[in-house]
Amino acid sequence: MEYRKNIKNGDKLSSLGYGCMRYTKKGGKFDTAKAEREMARGIELGINYFDTAYTYRGCEELLGNFLAKGYRDKVYIATKLPHYQVKSLADAERIFQEELSRLQTDYIDYYLIHMLTDIKAWRRLESLGVQTWLEDLKKSGRIRNLGFSYHGGTQGFIDIVDAYDWDFTQIQFNYMDEHSQAGRKGLDYAHDRGLPVMIMEPLRGGRLSRDLPGAAREVFKKARPERSPAEWGLRWLWNEEKVTVVLSGMNDISQVEENCAVASATLPGSLTPEELSLYEEVREIIERSVRVPCTGCGYCLPCPQNVDIPNCFRCYNASYSDDLFTGLKEYFMVTTLRTDRSNAGLCIECGKCRRHCPQGIDIPAELKNLRRRLENPVYKIGAAVAKKIVKF
Repeated sequence: MEYRKNIKNGDKLSSLGYGCMRYTKKGGKFDTAKAEREMARGIELGINYFDTAYTYRGCEELLGNFLAKGYRDKVYIATKLPHYQVKSLADAERIFQEELSRLQTDYIDYYLIHMLTDIKAWRRLESLGVQTWLEDLKKSGRIRNLGFSYHGGTQGFIDIVDAYDWDFTQIQFNYMDEHSQAGRKGLDYAHDRGLPVMIMEPLRGGRLSRDLPGAAREVFKKARPERSPAEWGLRWLWNEEKVTVVLSGMNDISQVEENCAVASATLPGSLTPEELSLYEEVREIIERSVRVPCTGCGYCLPCPQNVDIPNCFRCYNASYSDDLFTGLKEYFMVTTLRTDRSNAGLCIECGKCRRHCPQGIDIPAELKNLRRRLENPVYKIGAAVAKKIVKF
C-alpha cells in the first residue's frame, strides 16, 4: 500500500480509503459477516482510513462493531455531521454523541461537516455556535481533524475553504468531473492552502466501471487489456500528487484486493502522455451517451412513493449507452417485476429528492423523461402481465 502524508499534521494515510456506504445487503439487511471479512482484508492489505457518515443508515454501527474487535487503533475513522439536520447546538451535540456510541469510540480522527453546499450553510452553523463547539471538541481531543465534504461549483468551494482554518476537505473528483463540481481548480486551491484532499465518487458510484459504455471499454481494453475500467479510473486519481486519499465503496473481496494492488503500484506522475490521452477519448464517448449524471449515492432516498431513483436512472442511461432493449429489460427487472414496485411512474413530483441531490439533478423532471422513454406501450403490457405473475 502506498501512504500519502497529511500535509497539515503528518499522518500517513493509505492512498486507498474504505468508503463505508455500500455494504452488501441480503434480505434488506446488511450481510455483516461478509462486510467484516472485506474490511479485515482491507486492513491486512494496508488500508487505514475508513469513511462513514451519520446518515448512512446502519453503517456507523456496522463499522463500530467491527472496529471494536481489535481494529480501532489500526485505523483513522472519518464520519460526518449532517448540517441540514442541525437546528440548534443541542442537535449537533446529540448527533455527535450518538456517533461516538455507534462507532464505539471516544474520539473521531477526521470529522466532516457533511455536504456543505455553499458559504451560507456554514454561516448558519456559525450563528448557532457550532464553530465554537467544534473547536472545543478539538481542544479536548474528541475530534482530531475538522473538515467538510462538498458538492457544488468551484467558486462555492473556494468560498468555504477561505471561510475557516480547516484541517482537510473531501470533494467529488474523477476523470469525468475534472472541470465540474469543485474540479481541478478546487483541488489545486485546497492543496495550495495546505489542505489534504480526500476524494469521493472516484468511479461515480461504479458508473465508470461496471456501467461504462462498450465503446469506452474498448478504448481502454485495446491499450492495456489486463486493466479493468475501475483500475483505469483509480489510476487517473492516484496519478495526482495533490490527492491524499481516494475512497472506494468496496463490497467484494476481489474489489478490495484489486484496488489495494493498484494503490500499491500507482505513484503520482506514473501515467504516460499516451495513457492520459485515452481518458479524453473515453470522456467524449461517455458524454455522448449519459443522459442523467446520477452517481447512485442514494441521498435522494427513501422516496415517499418508493421510487428506486438510482436504479431507475441507471437503467435509463443504459438505454442510451447500450441500447433501448437492454435498458428496458433491466428497468423492468429491477423496478417492476417485484411485489413492491419502484418504477418512475410512481413519482408524484413532490420534490423531496431534488432538495437532497448532491449533483443538483432535477430528479422529478428527469423521471418524467425516463417515463416517456421506458414506460412505453411495450413496458405497460409487460407490467400488466407481471402484476398477475407476482400476485400468483
